[in-house]
Amino acid sequence: MKTAFVTGASRGIGRACALALAQSGARVVVAARDLAKLEETASEIRAAGGEALVLAIDLASAESIKEAFAATKEFGRIDILVNNAAITRDGLALRMKKDDWDAVLAANLTGAFLCIQQVLQGMMKERWGRIINISSVVAEAGNPGQANYVASKAGLIGLTKSLAQEMASRNITVNAVAPGFIDTDMTAGLSAELKDNMLGHIPLKRFGKVEDVAAAVRFLASDDAGYITGHVLDVNGGMYM
Repeated sequence: MKTAFVTGASRGIGRACALALAQSGARVVVAARDLAKLEETASEIRAAGGEALVLAIDLASAESIKEAFAATKEFGRIDILVNNAAITRDGLALRMKKDDWDAVLAANLTGAFLCIQQVLQGMMKERWGRIINISSVVAEAGNPGQANYVASKAGLIGLTKSLAQEMASRNITVNAVAPGFIDTDMTAGLSAELKDNMLGHIPLKRFGKVEDVAAAVRFLASDDAGYITGHVLDVNGGMYM
């Protein structure tokens, strides 16, 4: 049985990814800062007959990341890593505080890299691994007011391609999924006017569901995707091509 580790699994895309991987037969380590919400995700996995381990993790802290991965020993090595957790601190570049830049890069990009470092040795020893980084359509198209977030998500794409080349000889694939406008808690607060404007840019004329992203992650984590590495899979309804 494979073991998957999903960051940001307490809600939205991360939660959907954890459920999808559990449905495909993996044991899942669900990690985030909100333990109560994580327990809900884990309960759903267990109710369906799966195995789940709940862990607190703060992607801005190297120490927290090390502690979280050390606590997965009961599940053995990690076979599948989904780097999903992310934060936003939006603002125009002209007025963006350095703290807001640093915080977003630290959590979204450095945090993902440190998680990858924690799993590489086990994957290399086993000569099998799947690393999936959740990027964003804005990493490819840009977005005003989100210079820090866009830079972090574009950085994940570069990281994905470099690691794919480093790890290919060990049968470890490294891919990214770039979601478009997905209906989540984070997007629920946007105005109707803004949502209508967004829909106008989506050829499929609907917002994505978290399950759409989770299906892409589940595929990239499977044996069926064994000959795909260094790829960015867009899940955006045609919003960016």
